[in-house]
Amino acid sequence: MKKYFLYFLLSLFSTTAFCQNITGTVTDANTHEPLAGVTINADGSTTQTNAKGQFSMAARAKTITATMVGYGTKTISITTNKLSIELAPSTVDLQPVVVSASREGEARQDAPIAIAKINSTQIKDTKATALYQLLNKVAGVYMVNLGNEQHTMAIRQPITYNALYLYMEDGVPIRPTGIFNHNSLYEINMSGVKDVEVIKGPASSLYGSNSIGGAVNFITQGPPAGYAGDFSVQGDNYNYRRIDADGGFTSGKFGLYAGGYIAHQKNSWQDYSDFDKYSVNFKTTYSFSDHTKLTTTAAYNYLNTQTPGSLDSVHFYSRNYGSNNRFTYRKVEAFRANVKLEHSWSQKNSTFFNAFFRDNSTAQLPSYFIADVRNSSGAYVSSNGQVNDQRFHSFGLLAQHRSNFDFLHSRLIAGIYVDDSPSSYYAQYLNITKDVANNYYTGFSNTGTYIDNYRIKLFNTAAYTQYEINPVEPLRIVMGLRYDKVHYNFTNALTTGAKYKQQESTDFNIVAPKLGLTYDLGGNKGFYVNYSVGFQPPETGDLYQARQLIPLKQATFNNYEVGGWVSAFDKKMYIEVSLYDLEGHNEIINQLLPDNTTQNQNAGATRHRGIEYALTYAPVNELSFHFNGTNAKHTYVDYSEVSTNYVTNTNYTLVYNGNRMNNAPVWIANAELTYKPNYLPGFRLAGEWQHIDKYYTNPANTKTYSGYNIYNLRLGYDLKQTALKGAGIWFNVLNLTNKLYATTVTSNQYGDTYNAAPPRTVSLGVSYSFAKN
Repeated sequence: MKKYFLYFLLSLFSTTAFCQNITGTVTDANTHEPLAGVTINADGSTTQTNAKGQFSMAARAKTITATMVGYGTKTISITTNKLSIELAPSTVDLQPVVVSASREGEARQDAPIAIAKINSTQIKDTKATALYQLLNKVAGVYMVNLGNEQHTMAIRQPITYNALYLYMEDGVPIRPTGIFNHNSLYEINMSGVKDVEVIKGPASSLYGSNSIGGAVNFITQGPPAGYAGDFSVQGDNYNYRRIDADGGFTSGKFGLYAGGYIAHQKNSWQDYSDFDKYSVNFKTTYSFSDHTKLTTTAAYNYLNTQTPGSLDSVHFYSRNYGSNNRFTYRKVEAFRANVKLEHSWSQKNSTFFNAFFRDNSTAQLPSYFIADVRNSSGAYVSSNGQVNDQRFHSFGLLAQHRSNFDFLHSRLIAGIYVDDSPSSYYAQYLNITKDVANNYYTGFSNTGTYIDNYRIKLFNTAAYTQYEINPVEPLRIVMGLRYDKVHYNFTNALTTGAKYKQQESTDFNIVAPKLGLTYDLGGNKGFYVNYSVGFQPPETGDLYQARQLIPLKQATFNNYEVGGWVSAFDKKMYIEVSLYDLEGHNEIINQLLPDNTTQNQNAGATRHRGIEYALTYAPVNELSFHFNGTNAKHTYVDYSEVSTNYVTNTNYTLVYNGNRMNNAPVWIANAELTYKPNYLPGFRLAGEWQHIDKYYTNPANTKTYSGYNIYNLRLGYDLKQTALKGAGIWFNVLNLTNKLYATTVTSNQYGDTYNAAPPRTVSLGVSYSFAKN
């Protein structure tokens, strides 16, 4: 008996001696934020990290493995009982966790929509100086570079300046319904963005107006675990200079992050294109408990840029990038803040309230409003323009509740949205003086005469719900419905003698349904089917500005979509494909006028059909290849324009039914090959190809632009093992072959105008980062 008791004591002692309690923290390798829900495995024993990225477990193993969807798996040796583990987001996995599909975190394969994610690894490796360099890596996306962070977009649409896209920051629209600006992403702090999620196609059932071609959600960085900071400086051969700095800490229940950048350009490759940008954002978190969290954010962006305007064909093809004026500009100030309170009642129920505020001013003397007046024979008479300013401030609330049910493993999400955004707008008439012989505008005088001067009380209320059921394990069905009421109350400050209305109240009532399903075929294969409706009420500027003479209706879009995903070669290859048919009714179309200005009108019907595809292949862990593309056909089904014959001074109708829509490339593609050698940790080399196919530049389909192919090269080295650990250097070459190309081309009866793209641009940057958990 004593012998058995002795064996028992020895066994107990040996177990105690070799079994140790391991604690640790898991963070994102790029942002240093704590990662919740990471699976920790040690010799068959598993646990998961909590909301602070922390874990604790008893283990006898010599190694420990950390895994999480969307991140690369990491195995490390246990050399201490307090571990610090960093996981890098994977650029190979096409099925990460996303939040934009339902405002709740979920696996990509559970969302019956086309959604793509740009993670922090891609952002860090790209070292983008403008967002188009990131977003153009997404299948089906062409973000058009208009210079100095100005832009427009093409997602399931032609290149358009219309309000067909919704831009959000942490799920809240950065601008209210009715005050869209195709340039509004210059109001984003690129330095503070952690991830970018792009929903392609209508998402109005969840997000409301304008999310038709796509919805882009910028997810900002939060406080790191422990403390961390980053600093970088960069510049290029055309005098672009930029400084980035960010950092933060978490102490107990409180966390803080602050980051921003300063960018400056002077005497660039393009005449009269100097600019300054100041951008900063803050985020604080306070965890009252494991179930209740308060997050506050604030962002400020300032942009002051010269605007050189577009080029005629003679200047463009001779690479003469001179501006035809030296007085146009754009000045933007944008401030946003919100307070979000999240509470988890149980594992099955959670609620959040998000109160937000916006204050925005966009003042400009736009080059695109400079117009020449001609007589009936086409001879030059005079020139005019305008100076304008649009301002708005917003108070709003977004609230959402989620409940999970045992019945059919279902989930119900319901929310409300309220946005009170009074705005004002004025435009004053300018007399422009012109050197006709040299086609150069020499100056201007403000006549003091108002073209527009009005105020609008804009009030948007909405309620939405989304119900998901999982009747059998592979099948998930998602049903959504949203109701919006958009109210415009317009008051004209011009005198009674003005040529248009003095006061008007306009309401738009919209119901947007969605029905979709996903089916998991197993083995990282599956498909989805989706039907959704998108809507677009006319913008306040389109309805009420003096230049807009044609009444506008609300536009609606019916979207039919099917897609799927598959992995192959032991998860070394991922393929995702989406096919869509987007039918537009009363779509608002830009009509180009003879003086090169535009106004809008409703097209009876349009059709947008295409296929989007993304392929990622990593044959070895040192090499990865990404290929993304879209082939699309955008057609006028029912559309006509009234034109004028200035010789006979008569009007006539041009019918474009069956024509391709202008500025709609048939094929857009992006490919990138990245090499990260194991023998030199921290080094990367990437080559990128961007293709834009030929497209028509007028609705009559009589003029075309040939499109372009450009190549980019990126090199970088982050020191990891030396005394200079934390230091980094990068070298990027954009437009490697010095290709002459235009990002947009438009045509009118007097010729073509080109928005010239930058020639070969070489940039160099250095950085330093530190972190401690």
